[in-house]
Amino acid sequence: MPPAILIRALAPPDIPSILEIQSASPEASRWTAADYARACDGLFHSLVALRSEVLAGFIVSRFAADEMEIHNLAVRPDLRRHGIATQLLTGALDHARSRGAKNCFLEVRHTNTSAISFYLRHGFTQSGRRLANYSDPLADALLLSRPL
Repeated sequence: MPPAILIRALAPPDIPSILEIQSASPEASRWTAADYARACDGLFHSLVALRSEVLAGFIVSRFAADEMEIHNLAVRPDLRRHGIATQLLTGALDHARSRGAKNCFLEVRHTNTSAISFYLRHGFTQSGRRLANYSDPLADALLLSRPL
């Protein structure tokens, strides 16, 4: 039986591990340590997943009115395909529902087929496209959404 996954709120001591995961995940949004520190201040809802006391992944989201937006989600490459991203997403969506959110939105590079497939499996649908939204490398952003 695989080790249990513990989901908890992001804390400032987690930031170096999050930056390592982000560095190993070229598809993740590029945030700085200061950005993640702000994600701990209550303006964002940020969760981390621990597996055997190792920080395995994280999700950062934000609320406005009755909407939730996912800003970043990443899992350590060596721990992918173990349900960690699903547990993080579920935790964030459950929290959003408890705060009265009605919809969830995110954007993803159109070339990130793994992430697109993951979100489609979790009830998201494409609601738009932003041409040349990303740089380094240049890519369109797909806008995905789902009701909560």
